[in-house]
Amino acid sequence: MVTGGSIANVMYNLRTKTDKSGRMKKGLVDYDIAILSEPCMLLGVSVGVVCNHVFPEWLITILFAVFLVWSTFKTCSNGVGYWKTETAKHNESRNGCEKVGNGVTKNGEIENLREPLMGVEGKENSGFPWKKLMVLVMVWFSFFIIYLIRGNSYGQGIMPMKPCGVGYWTLSLFQVPLAIGFTSWILFSKQPIACLGPNKQGVNKLIFPLMALMAGALGGVFGIGGGMLISPLLLQVGVTPEVTAATCSLMVFFSSTMSAFQYLLFGMEQTGAALVFSFICFVASVLGLVVVQKAIKEFGRASLIVFSIGIVMALSAVLMTSFGVLDVWQDYISGSYMGFKMPC
Repeated sequence: MVTGGSIANVMYNLRTKTDKSGRMKKGLVDYDIAILSEPCMLLGVSVGVVCNHVFPEWLITILFAVFLVWSTFKTCSNGVGYWKTETAKHNESRNGCEKVGNGVTKNGEIENLREPLMGVEGKENSGFPWKKLMVLVMVWFSFFIIYLIRGNSYGQGIMPMKPCGVGYWTLSLFQVPLAIGFTSWILFSKQPIACLGPNKQGVNKLIFPLMALMAGALGGVFGIGGGMLISPLLLQVGVTPEVTAATCSLMVFFSSTMSAFQYLLFGMEQTGAALVFSFICFVASVLGLVVVQKAIKEFGRASLIVFSIGIVMALSAVLMTSFGVLDVWQDYISGSYMGFKMPC
């Protein structure tokens, strides 16, 4: 389901845009944040999927409810902050407040001094960042090959391997140095991100893989895309709403496809129903993109993206927690085992 919705967002955000003179315009996706975060997010998804099989249903429901309530609160708080900032900007434009380069106004207020991780992206006519996208694909395929060789806990893979044996867990643990290696290569060979957070201070770029690791793990436990869970974290460190939404859509595509692949290897049932719901999510995402983009153009408030994320999180917290509580109650009255399970 998450994969279906992310496909629509990725298709929209990756499309090539041109201005009136025919030059390429820079897209909203921050590939630097995506590249730095993706290896740890995929590692987190792998850990989360295993935890999903180990943790009891009641624990997953509690963790899901607590995290989504916190995320909803932080997202809405950021939305209010962006709304106030946009209101101030509108008032300044009415009063004829003049801005000079890099988003610095004459009264000295800094609005946006973020530099990309891999240096300056380039001018509007720099073209599509194929190299960065290929790095993301290379990272994804590196993890994909591990899952393909390892197979599932029933021994179904391209190589004969004892289910949950030494070779199985050795390959699984190989994801740790793989993620650390990719992250270190990206981390120490590029320029730092100078994202301004709420305290107007630069953000250490190490925070991005750490956030991605946590979001990926929780996404794997809950069975949803880690990109959705990292949205409030990116907003918290000062990434703008438009860039957050576009970048997270790309990250959730990679993480959700990896998560779906792992669930298939673990023997997920009702794949036909999952495909139907995936198509429904694709259509709903397209409609949501059209509505939100029209609203942003009409009112000039990108904070609407933040509020829409907060609303989705709030609804998810209520609905999914309610269904989780019902499942736990059914297990309780039926006398089913409600403790921790073995991963295999």
